[in-house]
Amino acid sequence: MSPASVRLPGDPPGGRKAVLVWSVGVAVYFVAVIFRTSLGVAGLDAAERFDVGASALSTFSILQLLVYAGMQIPVGLLVDRLGTKRVLTIGAVLFTLGQLSFALAPSYGMALAARALLGCGDAMTFISVLRLGTRWFPARRGPLVAQLAGLIGMGGNLVSTLLLARLLHGVGWTAAFVGSSLAGVVVLALMLLFLKDHPEGHAPAPAQSQGLAFVRGQIAAAWREPGTRLGLWVHFTTQFPMMVFTLLWGLPFLVESQGLSRGEAGELLTLTVLSSMTIGLVYGQIIARHHTARTPLALGTIALTAALWALTLGPFGDDAPLWLLILLCVGLGTCGPASMIGFDFARPANPPERQGTASGIVNMGGFVASMTTLLAVGVLLDATGDNYRIAFCSLFVLQALGVTQILRLRRHAARRERERLVASRVEAVHVPA
Repeated sequence: MSPASVRLPGDPPGGRKAVLVWSVGVAVYFVAVIFRTSLGVAGLDAAERFDVGASALSTFSILQLLVYAGMQIPVGLLVDRLGTKRVLTIGAVLFTLGQLSFALAPSYGMALAARALLGCGDAMTFISVLRLGTRWFPARRGPLVAQLAGLIGMGGNLVSTLLLARLLHGVGWTAAFVGSSLAGVVVLALMLLFLKDHPEGHAPAPAQSQGLAFVRGQIAAAWREPGTRLGLWVHFTTQFPMMVFTLLWGLPFLVESQGLSRGEAGELLTLTVLSSMTIGLVYGQIIARHHTARTPLALGTIALTAALWALTLGPFGDDAPLWLLILLCVGLGTCGPASMIGFDFARPANPPERQGTASGIVNMGGFVASMTTLLAVGVLLDATGDNYRIAFCSLFVLQALGVTQILRLRRHAARRERERLVASRVEAVHVPA
């Protein structure tokens, strides 16, 4: 019996109300992803608006992700302490103000501050949605619920590449970004009206004292679990190739290096998002039924994306055929679903009262890798005179580092997970009916 199929004592029942409440939380995450990825279709416009080069342009996304990554453990602790609704409310207010400020920013410095504010609010969404899923659905549904959340988030990316891109070139910078910020107001209202932290009768245990010693202990306990560390490295290695491509450098690469029009490049970015949404459903079903497939899926995704990038950058350089660019974009779509596997390693490794903290640690991985690669690509483009072939080779360095750590931790994590599974079965047997 896999860990995903075990019904733990006190498991929430799920049902229609769970779907409704969870959907409201996911809607907040959906809007956060729209705002997060909006720069991906506006990168060239931003460079013209603020008169900046590649390194300065990458700073927008780097700062946003730096704030996001730095907030993950504090947000995890806040979710464990305050609950989902309060943290999501704060996040929605911050990312809406960030998007609105970015629309109206008169200078590069003000625009940077706006992206940092957006990153802070964005940081509060996904961990909260993961926690909402564990509070409203049975543990055996965890992998599928998490993949669905990621899939719907990819829908936000799709809105950026399709709708926001058209608005940007139709009504202009200010109107497009101000108009998009209204979506934040809508989901904030829905959340205040309908969101609840947990179903009736499934309230968590009262929070313990949140002194500094407790916080350090919470973080240390989550980190000691090999499943948490393995989850971080899986997230680190799988997420960033797609994130770097869709968040900032995909459109410039396809237009300036490969000679496509903006319309053609936008269609390929859309293909990446659609691929991710489709594959997310497949990965979720596979992992829910076969928990042992987690590591092979993660390593297979890494190998696939590395091979496609090597083929694109190696033999063809700045003249890759369209069929290969299509394959690259479809392959990059596997990265988002594969990164969700990281949470499937951390979830069974930690008790409910530590889920937010553990998820925060895992979620740092991909965003630290994305931030590092965004910076490396920008610096290398400036240093080499916009040689995308050299700049994108930085991806392979981080992939090699991540694979090394995954291979090192996987057996230790599997052994520890089996021990926890046995303990949970014993507990279930001794719980009175």
